[in-house]
Amino acid sequence: MENIERLYNNIFQLLRRHHELFSTALPLIASENIVSPAVKEALVSDFGHRYAEGWPGERVYAGCKYIDQVELITIDIMKRIFDAEFVDVRPISGTTANLALYSAFTEPNDIMVALSIAKGGHISMGKKRFWGSAGLVHGLEVEYFEFDEENFNIDVDRSMKKIISIEKEKGKVRLVMFGGSVFLFPHPVKELSDFLKARDIIIGYDAAHVAGLIAGKKFQDPLREGADVMSMSTHKTFFGPQRGAIVSFEKYAEKIKKAVFPGVTSNHHLNTLAGLSIAALEILKFGKKYADDVIKTAKKLAEALYERGFDVVGEKKGFTESHQILVDVTKYGLGGDIERKLENAGIIVNRNLMPWDPQRGLHYENPGGIRLGVQELVRIGMGPSEMIDVARFFERAIIKEENPETIRREIADFRKDYQDVHYCFRSLKKAYEYLPINQ
Repeated sequence: MENIERLYNNIFQLLRRHHELFSTALPLIASENIVSPAVKEALVSDFGHRYAEGWPGERVYAGCKYIDQVELITIDIMKRIFDAEFVDVRPISGTTANLALYSAFTEPNDIMVALSIAKGGHISMGKKRFWGSAGLVHGLEVEYFEFDEENFNIDVDRSMKKIISIEKEKGKVRLVMFGGSVFLFPHPVKELSDFLKARDIIIGYDAAHVAGLIAGKKFQDPLREGADVMSMSTHKTFFGPQRGAIVSFEKYAEKIKKAVFPGVTSNHHLNTLAGLSIAALEILKFGKKYADDVIKTAKKLAEALYERGFDVVGEKKGFTESHQILVDVTKYGLGGDIERKLENAGIIVNRNLMPWDPQRGLHYENPGGIRLGVQELVRIGMGPSEMIDVARFFERAIIKEENPETIRREIADFRKDYQDVHYCFRSLKKAYEYLPINQ
């Protein structure tokens, strides 16, 4: 029993230490964000204990009358945000949303075209031999867009030619998926839309990283540019809890609904649904200002890093039009080693494959790049002016190789003025404050 008590107490100590870490570090993981205190309240509600399989009003379980109302409110808010005819908020992650999209619009062995993982595609779009969800789970044959490394985007003309070639040699392409996990610039949906629709190819768009920027009308508008369906996660630039959503047109509603349930979800984690409803309202009210601030801040950090000698991708195009920054770090080491060095200094980033890494013989465990995202720093009150200091911390940790413990202490001091959640209705608690209940 003593061991059980010790483990019990240790878990809560680790939770507190985690909160302390993120309250004193620079969180720059591009796929993360922090929710408001109001969303946290929804996350600990009794919704988290309940089941609500099916569509609102058509549940398999009783006791859902309030859950149904919250879900319908969330759907309506999301329709307004994305100017969409149909929204399904039941996917529990961006990958689940993509699997539902595949299930709704394709059959196993169909051909899908997307970005390769090394060139920004997400693992949910990957080939079976790479354990990607599209190939492994849904049985799709995945082909790749042609990629323009100089402009860091899909090459329109070469991709058209490739799709024509694929259809001549292998058969019909059923689906293309724009979007990815490295997403610096808007993808050429509009430029390829007429070509794809003429060939009766469904146009999908994975907005997982940029959903908040799209919601804020600052990135691109895929549904107006020709996309048939847009999937997303709701916890990156869309600053809600970790889950997913699909937005589309009414003509696709029934097949998407069935693909989500019973297709790829059972119960859809109702406490995070409640949290999403609050976050969606925050996006509706504050999203335009937030998206604008995120992009301006990302551009400033990229510029400041470049000025200090870092090889930031996309210089000719202003480095980025999203929250993301991609840096080739091979002048100073490999991505995995740099990631660990930065973490020791209090800077949290993730290593990332560069498009040219396969030719260099580099692997994702220690690739040539790191990926940064400023969306969480902006949520806690930072903006372009603070990015000069952030870039200096990078320079000191990587280029000058100063003592990481010294840098970590200085970052903790720098962070003291950035402890509140912004772009929300009320912020009565600190952003990373541990909220004890079991006391």
